[in-house]
Amino acid sequence: MARRIFKYKGYTLDELKKMSMDELVNIMPSDIRRKLKRGFTEHEKKLLIKVKKTLSKINEGKSVKPIRTHCRDMPILPIMLGLEFEVYNGKEFKRVKILPEMIGHRLGEFSMTRQIVKHGAPGVGATRSSLFVPIK
Repeated sequence: MARRIFKYKGYTLDELKKMSMDELVNIMPSDIRRKLKRGFTEHEKKLLIKVKKTLSKINEGKSVKPIRTHCRDMPILPIMLGLEFEVYNGKEFKRVKILPEMIGHRLGEFSMTRQIVKHGAPGVGATRSSLFVPIK
């Protein structure tokens, strides 16, 4: 059984990586398109420089650490594929591995800022009703 080739809006990964930024802007979703047309902030430019340095290290065959960033609103571009990022969620850095399906999203979408709350048993004297919790 042949494995399905990933395509983003009809383009293969190799075609996406070869595209210029102007061509890429035309196929991105509207919020990412607007972001790319307005230009990157200083922090996002520094992140792109780190991405290019990391890619050159990978091409040389060196092992690399994940790229740490606070830029949650950075769009995921085709050149980032296969890299690992540590994205800050307000408390800690969450590891995110960039997959082809993530193109056109933002880094912050994959580093959740809220956790699931699991409440335990009520403490002693918490409320009047907690007095009647059976003790084992």
